[in-house]
Amino acid sequence: MFIPFSLTRHTRLRAFAFVALLLSLALLLASCGKPAGPPAKPKGEAVKIEHAMGTSEIPKNPQRVVVLDTPMLDAAVAVGVVPVGATTTKAAGNGFPTYLADKLKDTTPVGLLTEPDVDAIAKLNPDLIIGSKLRHEKIYDELAAIAPTVFTETSGTDWQNQANLTAQALGKQAEMTALIKQVDERAAQVGEKIQAKGKTVNMVRFRKDHLRLYGPNSFSGSLLEKVGFTIPKREWNQYSIEKLSVENYAEMNADYIFFTAHGGKANENAAGEVAKVWGQLPAVKAGHVYQVDESTWMTGIGVIGSNAALDDIEKAFNK
Repeated sequence: MFIPFSLTRHTRLRAFAFVALLLSLALLLASCGKPAGPPAKPKGEAVKIEHAMGTSEIPKNPQRVVVLDTPMLDAAVAVGVVPVGATTTKAAGNGFPTYLADKLKDTTPVGLLTEPDVDAIAKLNPDLIIGSKLRHEKIYDELAAIAPTVFTETSGTDWQNQANLTAQALGKQAEMTALIKQVDERAAQVGEKIQAKGKTVNMVRFRKDHLRLYGPNSFSGSLLEKVGFTIPKREWNQYSIEKLSVENYAEMNADYIFFTAHGGKANENAAGEVAKVWGQLPAVKAGHVYQVDESTWMTGIGVIGSNAALDDIEKAFNK
């Protein structure tokens, strides 16, 4: 755009400002990208499935699956489906959950769980995308334009519903039903072995500057209750979690305490602060405190993660 220098200085400045505004608007529009197109049609034979975003037609035998959340990732691998793409998690050092990593060597990362990379997903040419409304509702239309997309309502809480919907979308419902039954049976066996019935437990996650207790509807809490422990009653939020300040550490007390530490470092951050003062808690005095892997217990939400956590419980009580 030509701006004649014969104009007054004030007029030229206004003209330059107008040009800068136009350029800014152009850049903003470019960053927004194209609007999502119509929902993609399934390839080959199709089936209908009801999920958190409505009813969708999906391929009967999907071959190139992208998974955006950890409960669905565990479920897919559990029934023998290795995704072509999956999101990573900060709890696993921006990688795949540790307990699944060896099974995902051929899986392409497609951004963080909290920020999936839509372009990276599209490049994989998936025929099915599985995620959760809780985390990814805002990008559902974009995803559905790439490939048929199925969303669970939540993530982490009520994990068996997420496992079942994932298995249904993959045509593996019977396999998942059997796997969940096996987890329930093994949890009961472990509980009987360690005599968990009648004993209280708290699942604690230490973060940088606070700690979190996990309730009976969380993955880790529900598993501990399946084993036979009782989690003390509290006012849990919608995610079955209660956030506590370091000063209120005594509220974690129970007969047994399982905990994860931020970055796995039990002597740093909130875990380190609490470790300096928790010596008088009965569970600590009795030696009933066990550190477990954060990647497994916080993101290992599913049947494979359940079995890994049950392994940890058995090891803790065999020491």
